[in-house]
Amino acid sequence: MNTSANKPKIIVICGATAVGKTSAAIDLARIFNGEIISADSRQIYRYMNIGTAKPAPEQLAEIPHYIVDFIDPDQHFDAGQFAGMAHEIILKLLRKNQLPFVVGGTGLYIKALLNGLFEDNISDTSIRERLKQEAEDFGKTALYERLRKIDPETANRLHPNDIYRIIRALEVFEISGNPISKRHREHRFSELRYRVLKLGLYLDREALYKRIDQRVDMMISEGLIEEVRAILKQGYSPDLKSMKAIGYSHVIDHLMGNCSLDNAVKTLKRDTRRYSKRQMTWFRADPEINWIKPSEINTIMPLINKFLE
Repeated sequence: MNTSANKPKIIVICGATAVGKTSAAIDLARIFNGEIISADSRQIYRYMNIGTAKPAPEQLAEIPHYIVDFIDPDQHFDAGQFAGMAHEIILKLLRKNQLPFVVGGTGLYIKALLNGLFEDNISDTSIRERLKQEAEDFGKTALYERLRKIDPETANRLHPNDIYRIIRALEVFEISGNPISKRHREHRFSELRYRVLKLGLYLDREALYKRIDQRVDMMISEGLIEEVRAILKQGYSPDLKSMKAIGYSHVIDHLMGNCSLDNAVKTLKRDTRRYSKRQMTWFRADPEINWIKPSEINTIMPLINKFLE
């Protein structure tokens, strides 16, 4: 990793939903004179407050947050846009001698900011179609085992059923002769713009799932159903990408008469737990992340102090 002294320093705080990233980030920003850039793909939308667990008004008043609550539910925003906007904010904060904290659970946003988005134009339709046919003829496992032999790093990162990415990795290897993991590493090392301290918050599965269930119950009691109803009343379509988000899609199903409230809540808790598992799979693949429990945040102070020296 290139850690040239002239690169700006930032701190990333990541982890699964409901693990406690917001409160931990506010505590650290208070101590280290920082401000927070949200890396949450749902908190960007106006009107979607309860279901996205946006920071409370008093939290926003204490520590400025950026890239939160700034576009309407029908507006487009992607990881590339996030990276460009976040970079400009980072430069602004550094000019004010404030430490940028990038905080959130949207791994693609964080990746886009730190490493850029990998755009590989290598492709061959005939190879791709042949590999698809081989997957049908011989099964996904056969292609996955082939990938394990030529590119174990990528194979270990992918689920054996993720046939789209397995085929893509095999396609790139056949065309270029190089594993796609090698191409990713070369791209990553050439694109690093910051010196980064990555902090990952985690809880044992049982504790995290309990916290998720409690958060869902709190969202319902705080008015999530009324929030969704109000958004729909403004004329926003239930088919929007924003309204397909966890929580909003579940409430919409209930409001449209497709399920009872109890079933909607039960499914929401289940899907949030599954989402948290996917988030952790993404972040666990990054060996640079320093993992700590939210209750032990003070133990990371020496690491932050050393990083800032």
